[in-house]
Amino acid sequence: MRVLLTGGAGFIGSHVAEAFLRRGDAVAILDNFDPFYDPALKRRNMEEVAASGRVVLHEEDLRDAASLRRIVADERPDVIVHLAAKAGVRPSLEQPALYSEVNVLGTQHLLDAARAAGTPHFVFGSSSSVYGNSPRRPFREDDPADQPVSPYAATKRAGELICRAAVASGGPAVTALRFFTVYGPRQRPEMAIRLFATRILRGEELRLFGSGTSERDYTFVSDIVRGVLRAADTGNSFRVLNLGGVETTRLTDLVRMLGEALDLPVRVRHEKDQPGDVEHTSADLTAVRQSLGWAPEVSLQEGLAHFARWLKAAPRA
Repeated sequence: MRVLLTGGAGFIGSHVAEAFLRRGDAVAILDNFDPFYDPALKRRNMEEVAASGRVVLHEEDLRDAASLRRIVADERPDVIVHLAAKAGVRPSLEQPALYSEVNVLGTQHLLDAARAAGTPHFVFGSSSSVYGNSPRRPFREDDPADQPVSPYAATKRAGELICRAAVASGGPAVTALRFFTVYGPRQRPEMAIRLFATRILRGEELRLFGSGTSERDYTFVSDIVRGVLRAADTGNSFRVLNLGGVETTRLTDLVRMLGEALDLPVRVRHEKDQPGDVEHTSADLTAVRQSLGWAPEVSLQEGLAHFARWLKAAPRA
């Protein structure tokens, strides 16, 4: 299978790229090495990806519609896996227009290029943030998802809607995957688990926003990768599917478990809630089990232990 993967130099994307390469697929990556965090980390990811097989790299920006059309036409992918985006809830509060430009307009450009090239299937990396502070738990794909609490969440929901419109107007089949708090090796430096772990290793105090009672589904990256590959293999019209973790975990319990995985003491200071944060996430996985035969396999305890081993061995950056 021929795969065009956007954001393939990033955290999740680099693992997805390796998985496609290991099973013998032809992979082309599109990434602009955005400086949201150190691009050198993404270059390092690409070096590890290249060890799994030959990969073509296009250093282009999603906002360049002409370049996207040329790349998609040249690569002739069987599936586009679209993981590139401006990431982060809190930064989106400061730059909402930029997030819309990249995440919404960029996705539209890519869908237009896919339609022009006759690409049959498109996998869109969405987010559990689209549910906002939904009162119903666990979150189901048919929930309204119409009350986002951050510009980032709004752009991801908008991306899902333009994907639906693209299908209705003759574009590729689309699978939109709502990722629930992904963690694991290569996790971005500003994401909570890696940020907390780095501070614990340095003997620094952790700043926890809110009372610590917030809850999340934490999903290990290998489980996400399995879901992405299964979605890429089975396109059918338009569908939205949750990819969530084994269990829903309170923030205070996450911090305790992370300290245990690192075998180090943890010091905590509580601060006021931050705008854009949601109180809980919890994934109903009924639809994805039925559609893809997928379920998470890695418990939080197991995943944190694996992550801790990787972080201790990783070059400091």
